[in-house]
Amino acid sequence: MQGNLPPEAEEKIEELQDLQETAQQVAVQKQQAENTLNETETALDQLEEIDEDTDMYQEVGELLVETEYDEAETELEEKKDSLEIRVETLEKQESRVEEKFEELQQELQQLLSGTGVGGPQGPQGPGGPGMGGPGGD
Repeated sequence: MQGNLPPEAEEKIEELQDLQETAQQVAVQKQQAENTLNETETALDQLEEIDEDTDMYQEVGELLVETEYDEAETELEEKKDSLEIRVETLEKQESRVEEKFEELQQELQQLLSGTGVGGPQGPQGPGGPGMGGPGGD
C-alpha cells in the first residue's frame, strides 16, 4: 500500500514507526528504573527496622562485602535520589515522544486527506476533467 503514497507520506510513516520504537524503548527503561526504585525503597524501609549494630553486607558483583549501617543507608538514599531523577527524566521523554507521535499522525492525516481518497489518480488526476485528457476538450 505504501507504494501508492506520496513520498512525504511515506517519510511520515517511517518517522512514526521510528517514534513508536523509541516509545517502546523509553517505556521499558522507565519500567526497569521504577522497579529498581521500588526495590531500593523497600531496602531502605527494611534498613529502618534493623539495629544499627547488626552485621550488614552488600552485594558487589558476585561477592558479599561487609558494610556499615550508615554507609549502606547513604548509598541507598543516593541511589533512590538518582533513580527518582531517572524516572522523572524518562517520563518527560515519554511525553515528548507521545506529543511528537500525535503531531506526526496529524501531519500524515493532512497529507493523505489533501491528496484525496483516490490519491493522484483520483477524480482530478490524469485523464480526469480539466486535465486535457479525452473528453476534456
